[in-house]
Amino acid sequence: MAFVTGLLLIDAPASALNNLGSIPGERYDNSTGVKIIRARDGQYPYVSAQAFRYWLRATLERAQIGWQAAPVYREDKVAYTDANPILYWDDDLFGYMRAPSTKASAVAAREADVSRANETPTKDTITRIAPFRVGTLVSISPVTPTSDWGVMARHDHPKGPVPYEHQFYRATLKGLFSLDLRACGTFWYRQKTGFRNLDDVRVEQAVEEKLTHLEEEKAYRLPLEHRLKRVQALFEGMAVLDGGAKQTLHYTDVAPALTILAVTKGGNHIFGHVVGASGRGLPEIKLPALHEALTVFKDDILSDIYVGWVRGYLDEQRAEFEEALTNENGVLRAFKEKVHVMHPREAFRSLKDALGQHSDWLE
Repeated sequence: MAFVTGLLLIDAPASALNNLGSIPGERYDNSTGVKIIRARDGQYPYVSAQAFRYWLRATLERAQIGWQAAPVYREDKVAYTDANPILYWDDDLFGYMRAPSTKASAVAAREADVSRANETPTKDTITRIAPFRVGTLVSISPVTPTSDWGVMARHDHPKGPVPYEHQFYRATLKGLFSLDLRACGTFWYRQKTGFRNLDDVRVEQAVEEKLTHLEEEKAYRLPLEHRLKRVQALFEGMAVLDGGAKQTLHYTDVAPALTILAVTKGGNHIFGHVVGASGRGLPEIKLPALHEALTVFKDDILSDIYVGWVRGYLDEQRAEFEEALTNENGVLRAFKEKVHVMHPREAFRSLKDALGQHSDWLE
């Protein structure tokens, strides 16, 4: 099996990209804090995987690349998508869980909801493990969030201005992601949690649309060109990623400032320890660690390695990286023909093009 294995860095110079709401015990009731991991060596701001997935879903819907997003339905305190991966690209790549309530009130509410006119009927529980996996984006080093005090002062009131407070931070956030290429566009109907992607209604639809039947695996598969189109669109969206909280106050470009991408045989992440923090808490590309990963896993790396690196971000380290590739004594010299350094958007598009040339990676 082949996986797209990737690492990305988001440069957050003064940001509050994922918040936790009010901070208990603060001097003002409307004090807003950022999400942090508390460890022995300090506090690590983070962006949850759920938030990142939301950013990406929203970006894909806005990007005008033909992305087919599933409608979302609401039942009391439960929300879910249409859970039809045959039709909807995000149900395919991001997974779902759908367990319809059989209560008479819930059934009546669904039947009365006119927004459900085109809903795929669902009577049984169906779930799909997401082919696209993403980790929490965590600061590479501990930082102390700054508390910023402000007021709503655009009005004259006898009680004076309304004070408020919020936290923000300066950090580099690192995240890992992986895409199971074989699972993209392949839908199982096995009686197993995560692999009962299709119920009887969806199996019937798969037959009507002449999807390939993988009988031994109890699965149906979309045509290759359809699967490839969805995968390529995902990475087109990642190249222009947008989102994050407090953008009106701390406008932050969340498109990756640096990314490392490759197609590998396994789902284990080979680049997880290639980027870390220096003794000063600044991001550091660890050339010996990358050399080790490329050497140890050389038989598991199916594609070239695409390094997307924005000029202006860690320029001295970029020069050292390129020197390590081109100098006769450079630590990465042996991989000169395999490692390509370019802008992150170009890196995602180069990966997209490579996927189009290697349909066997999706088998």
